Amino acid sequence: MKKAKSPVTPGNIQTKQSIGSSEPVVNSSRRRALLAGLGAAGGAAAAGLIAPARAMADPANLPPNVADWSRVLGPGVDAYPYGMPSKFEKTVVRRNVEWLTATPESSINFTPLYALDGIVTPNGLCFERHHGGAAEVIPEDYRLMINGLVDRPLIFTLDDLKRFPPVSRFHFLECAANGGMEWRGAQLNGVQFTHGMIHCVQYTGVSLRTLLEEAGVKPKAKWLLVEGGDSAGMNRTLPLDKALDDCMIAYSMNGERLRTEQGYPARLVVPGFEGNMWVKWIRRIEVGDGAYMAREETSKYTDLMPDGRSRRFTWEMDCKSVITSPCPELPCRKKGPQVIKGLAWSGRGKIARVDVTVDGGRNWHQARLEDPIMSKCLTRFYLDGWEWNGDTAYLQSRAIDETGYVQPEMAALQAVRGVNSVYHNNAIQTWRINPTGEVENVRLA
Repeated sequence: MKKAKSPVTPGNIQTKQSIGSSEPVVNSSRRRALLAGLGAAGGAAAAGLIAPARAMADPANLPPNVADWSRVLGPGVDAYPYGMPSKFEKTVVRRNVEWLTATPESSINFTPLYALDGIVTPNGLCFERHHGGAAEVIPEDYRLMINGLVDRPLIFTLDDLKRFPPVSRFHFLECAANGGMEWRGAQLNGVQFTHGMIHCVQYTGVSLRTLLEEAGVKPKAKWLLVEGGDSAGMNRTLPLDKALDDCMIAYSMNGERLRTEQGYPARLVVPGFEGNMWVKWIRRIEVGDGAYMAREETSKYTDLMPDGRSRRFTWEMDCKSVITSPCPELPCRKKGPQVIKGLAWSGRGKIARVDVTVDGGRNWHQARLEDPIMSKCLTRFYLDGWEWNGDTAYLQSRAIDETGYVQPEMAALQAVRGVNSVYHNNAIQTWRINPTGEVENVRLA
């Protein structure tokens, strides 16, 4: 794309608080079409699924007429023993990017953030990340072992875990690579693909502290090796202090048993830490006195720095936010009043504030945060008073958590981390609204 002109004020905002800022400079976005290289027919079909055109209403179903569905009996109570979404919401699904990995068994798909309200992700839309495909574990054969530096090595059945006092908490789970393809420039044109490696649900299970206390942790213990039961033998090192703080072994999400792709029948929950540590189908916990230097924390899930060295053990997910409407999947269809919607989160605690700009950072406006605001959980925000007048607009959100950490611009991240990272991109995201109402992923300097 050619260098764009400096943003102009795109409309009026009526808010209680505005924060002045310097005028931005717009660089070439280097945006690459999401489905480029897949063929024109395939790309068009996929694009149609992502952002379908609105169908025209049938006048025969509009007032004062009696609509078709009001003239016939509908399905009975036994038609759908397990409820499913309406057929009219069939495009709201997880999606993958086929060229991203060599095989779908070791790959990822993305949550359709643009289509969701509130903060709870439906179980069927929670993104998946697998290293050896989803394991089909027989619950009667499931066992969780605890060994190593403990007084009593133990083996728990699933029923054993359910006998302990349960705990339930809402938490987000974010892959460390969420946004990883955006380090060098704006790449994927859709919030599902730029930020969709995240979900937020209510987990129910047993506190990991309870299980470790049952086994009796020896004084020299400092670390855990947590191991999954999938074909990849997925494992990670976990600090004992974190395990004793707020971790749990979960067997339910959003009130029902875990889905197969989410670790059924039991998974580790590590609030605020990168998703790779939330080991699914968890089968063993070894207690030790040193870090285990597993493959997924040495050759993978480290942060390559400009000098060629890599940061390791960067577990916490930094404060982050994104506007989910308008976005590439949800363009502005009409001029006039718009509600800007988005999500914010932090691995260090609660979201304290979110600011929104519609002119690329020249002026910031404090967004409204919707209750509940919970620690290490998604928080929904809104900017209610914006009227889009049809001019080009540059939308951004900037989150601040309860520690005072402020979500950075990409230039600030690159100044420290360089451009070769994959993980832990929490930079401010920019959507450009064109005069046509189309929304694009761009990068502002």
